[in-house]
Amino acid sequence: MNKRRLAWIGALAVAAVALMGCSASGSGGDAGGDSAGGTLTYLEPQTWITLYPPAGGFYPNGGVINQITDRLLYQNPETLELEPWIAEDLPEVNADATEYTFTLREGVTYSDGSPLDAENVVKNFDLFGKGDPDRALNVSEAINNYDHGEVVDERTVKFFFSAPAPGFAQAVSTINSGLLSNDTLDRTGEEFGPGNAKEIVGSGPFVVADEKIGSELDLEARDDYDWAPPSLQHQGAAAIDGVHIVVAAEDSVRIGTVVSGQADIARTIPAPDEQQFAADGLELVAAATNGVNNGLNLRFGHPLLQDIKVRQAIIAGVDREAIVQTLFTDSYPLATGVLAKSALGYTDTSKFYDYDPERAAELLDEAGWKPGADGIREKDGQKLELTFNEALPQPRSKEVVTLIQEQLAKIGIGVEIFPGDQVAQDEAQRDLDTIQVFHSMVGRADFDVLKSQYFSGNRNALVNLDPKTQKPFDAELDGLLSKIASVPTTEEREAASAAAQQRIAEQAYVLPLFEEPQVFGLRSGVSGFKTESVGRPSFYEVTVEK
Repeated sequence: MNKRRLAWIGALAVAAVALMGCSASGSGGDAGGDSAGGTLTYLEPQTWITLYPPAGGFYPNGGVINQITDRLLYQNPETLELEPWIAEDLPEVNADATEYTFTLREGVTYSDGSPLDAENVVKNFDLFGKGDPDRALNVSEAINNYDHGEVVDERTVKFFFSAPAPGFAQAVSTINSGLLSNDTLDRTGEEFGPGNAKEIVGSGPFVVADEKIGSELDLEARDDYDWAPPSLQHQGAAAIDGVHIVVAAEDSVRIGTVVSGQADIARTIPAPDEQQFAADGLELVAAATNGVNNGLNLRFGHPLLQDIKVRQAIIAGVDREAIVQTLFTDSYPLATGVLAKSALGYTDTSKFYDYDPERAAELLDEAGWKPGADGIREKDGQKLELTFNEALPQPRSKEVVTLIQEQLAKIGIGVEIFPGDQVAQDEAQRDLDTIQVFHSMVGRADFDVLKSQYFSGNRNALVNLDPKTQKPFDAELDGLLSKIASVPTTEEREAASAAAQQRIAEQAYVLPLFEEPQVFGLRSGVSGFKTESVGRPSFYEVTVEK
């Protein structure tokens, strides 16, 4: 038996022993009644990085923020309709979507006892909408054109925008707008990071009771919680006593501890292991993320990708169907556009992604790239070699890129894979000289998700910004993306989104691969498990039984 095998067995044994002491201990109960008790054990593949809501998009971050904060509005994960939550009703909005007025519920408090009132809500959004560079706190990518908030009275707030902000109502329903106490809002970016979880005060159904940096987090239910979204069947305190979150990076550990009944839920069940949850006593939940599909972003500002024929050749040289069929299951539908079919604004652009290696070779020939002695194409003494990132949050990213590496080698394109932990990946992802093809996705159930991913002032996945001039390489695309978030009507937003998607497809900027779900494995003794609109877990209505 080799050392690697021994190490794997040792890791599984340690995890199993740790989890046996904290597995669910409650009895089953009606999710609509009083707390049924018990502690839910939940396994995460990665640890959280920050609990500052506007920076909470990374799923381990959002998985915590979603439990400890409330939002002004609730987005129904099944219908994607907006509903009241901390706001008594949907907002009053003026004709050009530059003014929003909300009336707040009475009696809502933070876990430190402070009130969630109009003054506090304004303080939240003045920070989230403007950011604070001095404290290393970024602007929320979900909020556009924010000017300021005003207190009308103790329970009424009004927000003003410098240009139409049609996505604001949906923005206030996301974890990026999780409401925080006044004292918490005074913290620095570093003070929202690991080691400070117990100090982050929200009004949600759970509070952070204990933290072991990088490995465990304990959530405890608030006994006095009584302001869940009115549309939910369950009201009052959470149906369980708490949640024990354990970081278990090894897939086999997460799966093995749930399958053996020593943990209740695990996130990120790899496609080859889904079949294990078809057994009695187990369940699989594949939650849609309703946003930008898992795909490859071809960073056209880099000299090797400036020629559209090279980008078109890459797209024609990748067999997406073979990738999905080889590595994934029916939980991962083949993408037909840059957006998922369930996403707002979806446009079918599948005709741009046909697999045609012969055409790919012709395009490279036309662009002047000739095969070298080692098979990699060359031009003017330079090899056609590109670096792809290994996207740690995305399912089977290394295997996906490795298959693409093999496919593109057949047409003479060399692929290097950039390795490293999440910190290294984050540092490298915006550097054109380091990453030329960026593997990523983003979930958000609003038209603005396209802007969030590709606009030069947001995630900027295409790095559509010349570092020398600080101007977009493609100003037309940036303008179309900006328009999505700055026109007042749904019809205008749909048109702007369609135009942006068409531009991205015609210019061969992105190769969408598949619609990415969040896949959870559950013991059947877990009832009432749901996710919010982009697949982050919600534990409020969960009950557990032995």
